[in-house]
Amino acid sequence: MTVRLGTGIGWRPEIAEAVEGMAGIDWVEVVAENVCPGHLPESLLRLRERGVTVVPHGVGLGLGGAERPDAGRLEALAERATALGAPLVTEHIAFVRAGGPLSASPRLEAGHLLPVPRTRDALDVLCENVRIAQDALPVPLAVENIAALFSWPGEEMTEGQFLYELADRTGVRLLVDVANLHTNHVNRGEDPARALAELPLEAVAYVHVAGGVERDGVWHDSHAHPVPRPVLDILTDLASRVSPPGVLLERDENFPEPAGLRDELDAVQAAVAKGAAEVRAEEVRPAAPAARAEPEEGCPEPARQRLALAQTAVLSALVAGTPVPEGFDRGRMAVQARALAAKRADVVAKVAPELPVLLGGGYRSAFLAYAQSRPMTEGYRRDALDFVEQLLLAGRPEDGRMRRELREWWLERSGPKPRSHRPAVRLARATRRVLLRR
Repeated sequence: MTVRLGTGIGWRPEIAEAVEGMAGIDWVEVVAENVCPGHLPESLLRLRERGVTVVPHGVGLGLGGAERPDAGRLEALAERATALGAPLVTEHIAFVRAGGPLSASPRLEAGHLLPVPRTRDALDVLCENVRIAQDALPVPLAVENIAALFSWPGEEMTEGQFLYELADRTGVRLLVDVANLHTNHVNRGEDPARALAELPLEAVAYVHVAGGVERDGVWHDSHAHPVPRPVLDILTDLASRVSPPGVLLERDENFPEPAGLRDELDAVQAAVAKGAAEVRAEEVRPAAPAARAEPEEGCPEPARQRLALAQTAVLSALVAGTPVPEGFDRGRMAVQARALAAKRADVVAKVAPELPVLLGGGYRSAFLAYAQSRPMTEGYRRDALDFVEQLLLAGRPEDGRMRRELREWWLERSGPKPRSHRPAVRLARATRRVLLRR
């Protein structure tokens, strides 16, 4: 059953007050990994009390990866759906990690959503992963098309064909991101109108709209800029083909004043209304065949192994400096590698805000130098600890006071539990340090 969501906005702590005070917001979406089921933000609780729907949006499951979805991550996503009373949950058609037993190589984390190849192997793996997720979740699942900076060589399907088969074989709903269609148009020459024409539009759960910026000769889906006209035009095209159950504005940083957010929402609503008017003025298009969820055999294990080897080679080139696999655009891969390193620096600065303060203007250059030789193997918090550990082992920073403060920061967080701040314990630690220096 399709859930009618209406007009929504991505909930972020920085704009929580503005969202609460904004008229005409029917629902919000929250990054699933950023909320704790037992300690939901007061703002979200107040919105729910007012009848505003909250949808958890996952970013770490990696459904497009070669391995089967992690049971712990699925359980965490299910807990958030239940805690928020959500009518559905969403994730991405992407891989976010690679390596491990299937490829007999060290595990690597991208820290970002990376595109899967549109091949039969990747589709078989993705379909089985989606079915595993569907069985583990208490509410329906919708999956999102992502933005990409590079293309895989030897792809066998267009984006629309790939998504159609996915929905047809699994019955999964689709979260259509029109900003990502625009990104792929600019970066990969793909026609958004063709993608929309090939989609099973009756499977659309809702729509994402966001802004971006052109940098390094490519379009970056930044979620930090106003929604550009081409993205609104794609939204109008979609709305002329089907009435979207929900449309949501995404903004992750560089937040405007509440009036600016309201202007963007008004532009989104106007684009939908324009599309609806166009479809009423035209002959109604025939509907695509209904998606069907037929039981199928699990994908062959060799398909997972082939995909694992391919994704590991790509991710290793992006984060560990190994050679770029044959057939890939080296320039685009270099842009993607820089973007991944920059995102690591930005996110580590958010999860460990003390580091830019302690290191001052030298934080970013120091972290980027570290990232060149140390790929991320776990999450961002571990990455922050490893970064500081490497600095200290190298005798940096040169400023002694700064190095001592950084060491204290690392000691506070690297153990199994926080260090005690009781005076007696602190005195014992100081005495031990003095004795060790003798």
